[in-house]
Amino acid sequence: MARLSPEDALVRRISRAAPSFHNASVRLAGGDDAALWEPRRGFETVLTSDWFLEGSHLLRELHPPESVGWKCLARAASDVAAMGGVPRCFLLNLAIPPSHTGEWLEQFLVGLGRAARFLKCALAGGDTTRNERILINVTVIGEVEKSQAVLRSTAKPGDLLFVTGSLGEAELGLRLLRKGQAAKNKQAVRKHLYPKPRIALGRMIAANRLASAMMDVSDGLSTDLARLCAASGVGARIFAGRVPGPGGVPQAEARRLALHGGDDYELLFAVRPKRARLLNRSFSGIPITWIGEITRKKQLLVSASDGRVADLVPGGWDPFRK
Repeated sequence: MARLSPEDALVRRISRAAPSFHNASVRLAGGDDAALWEPRRGFETVLTSDWFLEGSHLLRELHPPESVGWKCLARAASDVAAMGGVPRCFLLNLAIPPSHTGEWLEQFLVGLGRAARFLKCALAGGDTTRNERILINVTVIGEVEKSQAVLRSTAKPGDLLFVTGSLGEAELGLRLLRKGQAAKNKQAVRKHLYPKPRIALGRMIAANRLASAMMDVSDGLSTDLARLCAASGVGARIFAGRVPGPGGVPQAEARRLALHGGDDYELLFAVRPKRARLLNRSFSGIPITWIGEITRKKQLLVSASDGRVADLVPGGWDPFRK
């Protein structure tokens, strides 16, 4: 048997760690020059790509490698959930230092394999290389029934705005990790380290045609709502007291985290008023909360509980903000 090069041996370790699933659309997965994908009849393909970079999205001294493996796939899959689709397979591009090809890589692959099994999303290929900093790029291929994909560009004035889960928890979790106080709020820390994209919930919303527009909240509500409104050519008004935030912190801080904290991977969606009565206020234990409405005037406004109204300035994650 021919001896494998160090890179080929590393690729084989990755392939063995990531599970494979029966998927009629993936005709050929890893092991060749490229994978082969054949969309199923009656479905559209959903494609998304996501960076996970040391210094921006992960810190070696803070984030366990198992969490890095889980999160790099989960956050990319969240974009598929935001369109009402289901992730089917993924491509992994991984650049790591030689010092991280041992135990760090083993634990990374444990987390990646756990995420792949949880999402039933198979590794189809990718690339590996050496770099002094950890650089990860994940491309997820998913599918959604034709005409069922939910876009962010189709909200209309008068639509009601909803979010899933609780916002700001992940940023709170990061803050606690930085301070060495993870035990203070284990739920928030877990949400930061091991987010769960709302695949089934997004699928339910799309299949029942409940949402007029939808996207995931990855960079903070204030930032992502601005994107949804810009794509739809509308404005929005939200009620600060209705936005579900994290517990265990002062009210003002919980509100700031809920409006601007990123990394939650919850769903933000608009619903026609007549369809809203068909929407349950929870799904498999995940709360669904009404937080505001879409407006014709292209402004983003936030109303306080005392009736004061102010501009909602995007204050979430922006890698290019000075």
